[in-house]
Amino acid sequence: MRITYPSIDDLLAKVDSRYSLSVLAAKRAHELEAGAPGALTHYNSAKAVGKALEEIAAGKVTIDPEHFEKID
Repeated sequence: MRITYPSIDDLLAKVDSRYSLSVLAAKRAHELEAGAPGALTHYNSAKAVGKALEEIAAGKVTIDPEHFEKID
């Protein structure tokens, strides 16, 4: 499966790496599947992962820099 919308370039402009993007999208998709309200009024995707990616591209879902774990 290929991601066509939102584009990977648009998504990577919102996060610092593909790994961060995949973790953020997976966590948000789990929240949506658990019944969390959507951050957008209209989605092009019917699936939770697609909705999560759309929210990330729109800047509605971001990584909280204060929530990072420091490794010594």
